[in-house]
Amino acid sequence: MKEAYLFDRLEDGKVRCCLCSHRCVIPEGKTGICGVRLNRSGTLISLVYGKIIAEHSDPIEKKPLFHFLPGTLSYSIATVGCNFKCVFCQNSDISQMPSDSDRILGNHTNPDQIVKNARESGSATIAYTYTEPTIYFELAVDTARQAASAGIRNVFVTNGYMTEECLAEIYPDLHAANVDLKAFSGEFYRKQCGAKLEPVLNTLYKMKEMGVWLEVTTLLIPGLNDSDAELRALARFLADLDTNIPWHISRFHPTYRLTDVPATPPEVIRRARDIGYEAGLAYVYSGNIPGDEGEKTFCHVCRATLIDRFGFNVLNNTIRGGRCPQCGSKIPGVWEI
Repeated sequence: MKEAYLFDRLEDGKVRCCLCSHRCVIPEGKTGICGVRLNRSGTLISLVYGKIIAEHSDPIEKKPLFHFLPGTLSYSIATVGCNFKCVFCQNSDISQMPSDSDRILGNHTNPDQIVKNARESGSATIAYTYTEPTIYFELAVDTARQAASAGIRNVFVTNGYMTEECLAEIYPDLHAANVDLKAFSGEFYRKQCGAKLEPVLNTLYKMKEMGVWLEVTTLLIPGLNDSDAELRALARFLADLDTNIPWHISRFHPTYRLTDVPATPPEVIRRARDIGYEAGLAYVYSGNIPGDEGEKTFCHVCRATLIDRFGFNVLNNTIRGGRCPQCGSKIPGVWEI
């Protein structure tokens, strides 16, 4: 156990956690929404510091990050727990473990060992992923600082619900993030995730200000967040923020507590991709459709194929010096280790 970062002591022995936008007020002996941050005698304690439930070397494309060191490995870690309660969670066995089964499992480790393992695996980055990195922020930020000092970059795969204080704490050791923008509807966030939309939008603004390389993922769920009107509004928001933000549109498959909704038809993903381009986005990708043309990276100027992919595998990358070999245009992203 480790004393948490960023919390306030309140009256009557309560504490307020300031890491995520729930800002849970937690009575003595209780945990916040995430289930892994405990008020013990007026001090907030992380119950998952150094307790890793998942640890793998993944292609960076799996995060997904397509414009950040493509073709490299990312040493990926997670603890149990999450501050969202998404009914469609694809990692519910670990993210919802504290609430669904009242357990906190994991193998003991520390930042030194994680960085050592990342270096030995040949990974260019450490990804804090699978569950929500905000809920194990103490481990994430301690590891990120050591990794950055060792020349390894840090990546968050996140629901974007962290506070500005949380983002300020990890600055400047967070180098890239893929943020789930799950919908463009406050009602969807409330009913399907137990959260709000506005804090996620604020995180996207703040990450851009910080200079974090940013990509966004939306999982399209039939009948819930896939209307043309909502997709246009979401795409316009991203384009207004930065037309160079890559938008990954992923296919839903029934899972967890949302098994009565069918898988997203591939044509819906392709339609959404067209909507992204119509809104002015330069890079829009299809996800969970291996072999689809939408997995490739095309030059936003001349439309030459720059990176050919199949699933998470890079088959060919022609970008050199961050530029298109055909027309010489600068391609937004981070291309050199």
